[in-house]
Amino acid sequence: MEVMKLLEYLQEIVETSHKVPLLGKTMVKKKELIDVIEQIINYLPDEFKKAQWICDEKERILRDAHKQADEIKKESYVMLKKQIENHDITREAKVKAEEIVTSAKRDAKVIRVGAREYADEILCGVEKEISDLSNKMILDVKNKTEEHLKSIEESISGTSNIIKQNIDELRNTIK
Repeated sequence: MEVMKLLEYLQEIVETSHKVPLLGKTMVKKKELIDVIEQIINYLPDEFKKAQWICDEKERILRDAHKQADEIKKESYVMLKKQIENHDITREAKVKAEEIVTSAKRDAKVIRVGAREYADEILCGVEKEISDLSNKMILDVKNKTEEHLKSIEESISGTSNIIKQNIDELRNTIK
């Protein structure tokens, strides 16, 4: 067996090579090691090479199988999705959904109109109340202003009478 001799030679190279102190490592000639390893590879029986080829082929076949399985899953999903979309129950559900949406839109419109009417009613009531209060305030201000004017007029009239009396007294005293 040539392989065994080469392996023993490889072991001898490692054992007889120079040792690097303190590191516990051995220095070997790279070219010599590579030559021995290549010879070992060449002397390996064809069964090892076939075994390696079989392992590589097995990996390739598995990758292909996984890829095909993924494609089949995708195709099945697409086909199932189409079947579901074309099924009577799905079509009925779509029709029912459209009816629900239409009904919801109609109800929303009724609610909006009702809300607008309610808001209009409330605003009209507020406007009337403000108008009534405004008229009442204007009337109150007018009445108070008239009372105040009468009071001022009476005060002026009283003051004028006092002044006239004083003038009369003054005139009477001068005579």
